[in-house]
Amino acid sequence: MPASLKAISSMATRQLLTELLAQFAAQGGCAVHLESVGGVDAAKRVLGGEAFDIVFLASDAIDKLIASGQLDPGSKTNLADSGVAMAVRAGASCPDVSTADAVRSAVLAAKNISYSTGPSGVALARQFDDWGITEQLQGRIVQAPAGVPVGTLVARGEVELGFQQLSELINLEGITLLGNLPDAIQITTTFSAAIMGSSVRKAEAQAVLEFLASDAATAAKRKQGMEPAAG
Repeated sequence: MPASLKAISSMATRQLLTELLAQFAAQGGCAVHLESVGGVDAAKRVLGGEAFDIVFLASDAIDKLIASGQLDPGSKTNLADSGVAMAVRAGASCPDVSTADAVRSAVLAAKNISYSTGPSGVALARQFDDWGITEQLQGRIVQAPAGVPVGTLVARGEVELGFQQLSELINLEGITLLGNLPDAIQITTTFSAAIMGSSVRKAEAQAVLEFLASDAATAAKRKQGMEPAAG
């Protein structure tokens, strides 16, 4: 029996990929051993030359790894679009977050807030700049360590208001989901995959990517709070 393909992903797609890769194997496809870590750490490991067959990360991170020569540019496959949601600790009062202005007010009223080190966190910090509230939030932003879900900090009571990909909040206990960011300020991240240039099992890896991008994967993506990639 051939060894499993080796893959690495960010935490945002861990649940989705675990489900879909198991489904692929059950249908007779090759097995894939998936390791999920913080996206920044995953990219560093790939850049450092660690051997994988498939890399799953945010689209812009995949592009950077392609530019560095680590990934096969012709293999890039967009898989899912993921939006940012908000959460408070279970049992806490739920602020109004129905509009962009309401979210701004909720952020300013919170004792502290947290967001990820990934692309959604960077975009959220930019939104705070646009609102002109970054200075007011000094000392109140709790940065979640790489690989640690923001929702975990919320559930422990360490953070009053948390922002992260819906896919990373949807299965956590101890929190109340407030819903997605309003459309006017929603932050959508496209998660993609590509095959490492050094992989000697490119045909098998390509079959995995084709399955993950197919209609057969749509139900799992939606169950995990994502949508099939638009492009």
